[in-house]
Amino acid sequence: MIIRIIFYCCLLFVIFLMTSRIITTIYSNSRIYNVDDVPNNRIAIVFGAGLWSNGKPTPVLRDRVSTAADLFFSGKVEKLLMSGDNRYVEYNEPGAMRRYALELGVPDEVIVLDYAGRRTYDTCYRARVIFGLKQAILVTQKFHLPRALFTCNLIGVNSIGVLADRREYSFRSLVFWYLRELPATIIAFWQVFVTHPVPVLGKVEPIFPPDS
Repeated sequence: MIIRIIFYCCLLFVIFLMTSRIITTIYSNSRIYNVDDVPNNRIAIVFGAGLWSNGKPTPVLRDRVSTAADLFFSGKVEKLLMSGDNRYVEYNEPGAMRRYALELGVPDEVIVLDYAGRRTYDTCYRARVIFGLKQAILVTQKFHLPRALFTCNLIGVNSIGVLADRREYSFRSLVFWYLRELPATIIAFWQVFVTHPVPVLGKVEPIFPPDS
């Protein structure tokens, strides 16, 4: 009897995991574009994706920054908000993203850094509350876009997404990322609908003044 209860509890949990991912995938399908066909917007938000031990961006992060750079060079956006983790002095995602963008030829004046984008939820929340954004293009990979779009839109940043998949990622990495998205998506539901956590905030710094 106990084994059967445990089995059904596990089954329900798996169903819940899959259902939340299906919901965000369906929700985001009509909001995902490529660089060439995305509607113009004033700003793109680039999500952090880890650094190597030497402080250089991982391939996934480089692809996000490169995609954002293409959006700027093609005239799709005016500014790039690069959001990542900088809770430790020796770990600075936004700084690494900025350096790589500069190497690609992006002017420094169009880059805005968010040093407290520790989670997708934090990035979306701070984009609205700290940087005053009401809409944006989100730049990240296919495995992450459904959760990012769902979170930002539900928080109040009217968002569409651009795919940053610029290479063939290893099968093992893709499996890990997609599996990681299952619990992460449930957490996103919990944060958006139940707990509404307040991330690290600070001084309000509107990217676009109200009269601009």
